[in-house]
Amino acid sequence: MLTRDDRTVGDCLEVLEEVADLGLRHIGFKDVGVPPDLLEHLHRRIKDAGATSYLEVVSLTPETALESALVARRLGVDRLLGGADAAAVLRAIQGSGIEYYPFVGYPHGHPTLLGGTPAEIARDCRRADELGCAGADLLAFRAEHESPTELVRAARAALRGRLVVAGSISSADQIAELARLGVDAFTIGTAVFERRFGSKRLSLRAQLAEVLAAAA
Repeated sequence: MLTRDDRTVGDCLEVLEEVADLGLRHIGFKDVGVPPDLLEHLHRRIKDAGATSYLEVVSLTPETALESALVARRLGVDRLLGGADAAAVLRAIQGSGIEYYPFVGYPHGHPTLLGGTPAEIARDCRRADELGCAGADLLAFRAEHESPTELVRAARAALRGRLVVAGSISSADQIAELARLGVDAFTIGTAVFERRFGSKRLSLRAQLAEVLAAAA
């Protein structure tokens, strides 16, 4: 994710140019932080690089999340993550070919935190399946009171679609644990921009190379 603290970074185009040849095949951004025309340019560059594009919704009210869904449709992203009122979002993107992964649990604040018990996470995952979503977006490591591992277990057991874990991933150990638990994908942004992935404060490019190695 070309994001830091839940906002698309202002130099996103320069960053993409710096890391595009690393073999990244999944690249995303948030719908806040840069003006709309820059988002359009960024999305074109992501697609030109041959990558799957993602927009992750920061807005948490049904009304603003719906606005973000319309932005995703206008841009033509491949996958839309997050947001409230999954049924309304699905209606907004119907026929566009966009895969949708709603937030599960009770996300709130900015940067976003997650409320919800394992049982509530499982309930929301089943609801996402029933609605026809491609999967679910779980902010496991942003949980306020629950164990991230237990939330992931509950989501994986309940969800038929793909499970994406987003937010506050900063180590190879976390990535290995997510793989062991059956998670299909994860997002990472702030950790590499702040040079916090791994034990050394490497360049952004080197940090991303380490992330790719861990994910492999």
